[in-house]
Amino acid sequence: MAVKKYKPITPGMRDMTGYTFEEITKSTPERSLLVIKKRSGGRNAYGRVTVRHRGGGARRYIRMVDFKREKFGIPAKVAAIEYDPNRTARLALLNYADGEKRYIVAPLDLKVGDTVMSGPTAEIRIGNSLPISNIPVGTLIHNVEMKPGKGGQMVRSAGGAAQLLAKEGDFAQIRMPSGEVRLIHQVCYATIGQVGNLDHGNVKLGKAGRKRHLGIRPTVRGTAMSPRDHPHGGGEGRQPVGLPGPKSPWGKPTLGKKTRLNKKTDQYIVRRRSKTNR
Repeated sequence: MAVKKYKPITPGMRDMTGYTFEEITKSTPERSLLVIKKRSGGRNAYGRVTVRHRGGGARRYIRMVDFKREKFGIPAKVAAIEYDPNRTARLALLNYADGEKRYIVAPLDLKVGDTVMSGPTAEIRIGNSLPISNIPVGTLIHNVEMKPGKGGQMVRSAGGAAQLLAKEGDFAQIRMPSGEVRLIHQVCYATIGQVGNLDHGNVKLGKAGRKRHLGIRPTVRGTAMSPRDHPHGGGEGRQPVGLPGPKSPWGKPTLGKKTRLNKKTDQYIVRRRSKTNR
């Protein structure tokens, strides 16, 4: 996929870039796999904002994506590569031999007409899903399960790829896109290949309107607020954040403060992600 640059006929289009969509083969989604997306505007059941800067945006349908790949031993033909407004990756529409249709995250170099399969007997081929125990060391994988049978939860965004480093006992060492090395049980499934749409990170929105189309509302800097609205606010002219460090609007430490609380899974992390990849 390539990135196209617009002719700057307006100031907002001066640095705007977009997708060429040359890999998309079908413009309308499969209706049997659509679900209406209910929007909350970042509010909980009590109507209070629990996630800021959300609201508006273009209407979307949810595409039901098969992350489990549980149709073992049944070949499927790639019918189309489609756009999904809810994720950065593209989707591949599969037509299984028994007549069922399902979406999967489209890996790089998967073409219309290719055949994919899942299960322990599947070949080491792009788009096939296998247990980690059956995947050779050094292979690039994505859509990796954390718990057996739960479905892929890691490495699902555009351009993402993890690498199988080693196998020892019941677990395998996998290097994540962030640089973190993690232990995953060899019974868990993963899909061969790298997620497609590599140029997603090179696209420049160019104007505030495109951000609003994505459902993201404006974000105001804390230093631009008054001291009653934010700990960073107030003062004559521009001021640095200062000590004892950056704070959230509610006075909690932020911007680099470690908030990890799940100590149960610390034993599965061999090496933390590097600072350069954060």
